[in-house]
Amino acid sequence: MIAASFAYFNYKFAEYKFINFSEWTFYEKKAIFTPKEDYYIVVFYSSKIKGTYEKLRDANASYPILAIDYYQQTFDNSKRTQSLRAGTNTTLKLIQRFNIYKSPTIFIIKKVKEKLYKQDSMIHELDTLDNISSKLKRL
Repeated sequence: MIAASFAYFNYKFAEYKFINFSEWTFYEKKAIFTPKEDYYIVVFYSSKIKGTYEKLRDANASYPILAIDYYQQTFDNSKRTQSLRAGTNTTLKLIQRFNIYKSPTIFIIKKVKEKLYKQDSMIHELDTLDNISSKLKRL
């Protein structure tokens, strides 16, 4: 029974992925992004769909939003939303690690150590960002 519990715990722990911001570099406008909060909502989206960043900027979220655009456009940060971009290698690592197959995709990350964050929710694929405020409260 102890072995089964241990195996199950290891499986559940491995189910969620990590982001180490000291290994992966994301940028706000010109500065390197340094996480300061204990939780973030990560949103991987496409800025080619009109109004997407505005919806993220105005979303009423439980935690600050890290908005990562597939097309690497830079937008002004708002009070609760930070627009991030990254190099191609980092973007590909993010897509592969979190198995992102669709845009927009959202999930929560939780601080483990200084710049190490662990996925804290399932990956949610959205059809649209129209109802993003209600979705971000229920994750």
